[in-house]
Amino acid sequence: MLIDNFTVKSPNVTYTDEHIESTYTYNDTKLTSEDLGDGKSAWTVEPVEQQFKFRTDRRAPKLGIMLVGLGGNNGTTLMGGVVANREGITWKTKEGIRAPDYFGSLTQSATCRVGAVGGEEVFTPFKSLLPMAEPNEIVFDGWDISGMNMADAMERAQVLDWDLQRQLRPFMQDVTPRPGIYDPKFIAANQAARADNVIKGSKQQQMDRIRADVRDFKEKSGVDKVVVLWTANTERYGEVANGLNDTEENLRKSIANDEAEVSPSTLYALACVDEGVPFINGSPQNTFVPGLIDAAVRLKSLIGGDDFKSGQTKMKSVLVDFLVGAGIKPTSIVSYNHLGNNDGMNLSAPSCFRSKEISKSNVVDDMVASNELLYKPGEHPDHVVVIKYVPYVGDSKRAMDEYTSEIFMGGRSTIVMHNTCEDSLLAAPLILDMCLIAELSTRIEIRAPADTEYRGFHPVSVLLSYLTKAPLVPRGTPVVNALAKQRAMLENVFRACVGLAPENNMLLEHK
Repeated sequence: MLIDNFTVKSPNVTYTDEHIESTYTYNDTKLTSEDLGDGKSAWTVEPVEQQFKFRTDRRAPKLGIMLVGLGGNNGTTLMGGVVANREGITWKTKEGIRAPDYFGSLTQSATCRVGAVGGEEVFTPFKSLLPMAEPNEIVFDGWDISGMNMADAMERAQVLDWDLQRQLRPFMQDVTPRPGIYDPKFIAANQAARADNVIKGSKQQQMDRIRADVRDFKEKSGVDKVVVLWTANTERYGEVANGLNDTEENLRKSIANDEAEVSPSTLYALACVDEGVPFINGSPQNTFVPGLIDAAVRLKSLIGGDDFKSGQTKMKSVLVDFLVGAGIKPTSIVSYNHLGNNDGMNLSAPSCFRSKEISKSNVVDDMVASNELLYKPGEHPDHVVVIKYVPYVGDSKRAMDEYTSEIFMGGRSTIVMHNTCEDSLLAAPLILDMCLIAELSTRIEIRAPADTEYRGFHPVSVLLSYLTKAPLVPRGTPVVNALAKQRAMLENVFRACVGLAPENNMLLEHK
């Protein structure tokens, strides 16, 4: 059974016109050990409870999304999809008439269990847990080093069906990206042919222009809040060095001095931090250098990333979690991809591919570390990632994986998987989710037992982990890549905000 909305009736939850306030009991454990000598210890696990308070602003804003790489495959696909949903556009395909949807979006097309009635489980849309911005009211803007209007860029991308493109053209042909920051040292040389719409000047001047663009969009569009997301080309990894970007002060000095190793994505991110606008990195490069993170923490401005987790890596974070959780030992993981869109062309440059290889390879680390019965310290599965550019296949990415594992009594198991998908049709709803969750995060305040007043979540947004290949987390926070754990964390935090217990699936009432 599906219910569209609900109200929590509890002495621990209060609804006002402006806020939902909840008092939440957080159950955890405290571990202590006693040294018994000879390398042995006696461990004690003690259940502990802490009282947290949450306050969520119920007033969902009209949202503006600014995309870096607005005219790319992801940007045109997302904007086209939102316009189609807003306008109720249907289109003809060889299989018949299609209606617009938000399939692939956690916030718009997934559900959460809230209980049971008469033995039947009851679910609610994920978006009904807390007030979220309305996707059909989103206003789009952004930057691109290609000045092509959005209708022509959509046609260039070759993602959406032609009859849909034809009907979307009047809504998109007058939207032109703002000039973007172009530094050929950070992306593949083959992108130079597109770079006809670039911001001139020093790095400081470029960053100042981005800040001015954000203010201009917010003032002229009538939106209440803005979120900026990088969906442009994957950059090569930038150098991280003392005196260059290790502190906020040094990063700002490096920008003022026009240091070559400050990447365009870092300039966009710092501009957004200075404007108090959430910035999300949808690519794998190391945008968030230490000095940038320091700035975000000091200014309490949300940042999140890195790299969309849409296809092969999402499957990997499910399958390896299953194998290790079942006591099976993956020993070899080989992942092969080929695609023919502009992302694939840019990744054909070895330095740019290296950024992607790092983000795709680290996804199993926490699962391996969770089971020392299978893996000795320092032991890790052989893990190889290959990406090749094949122009003919366009946006239809092919992913092939082979998982070899050790099973009972020296046996071996091999799982081979083939996945064909439209790359941008998977990524676009993730972009939507990232922006909606990032905006919502700025309206949630928390009061921990040690706090004297409410505060926002940590500026490094762990809530976006479910949607990213290489989750950015605050220093000292465990990195979790297992998909089920990431989704449970996100859902349970939202449940806590309305005073509901975590979904534990115990069903004790039926035991």
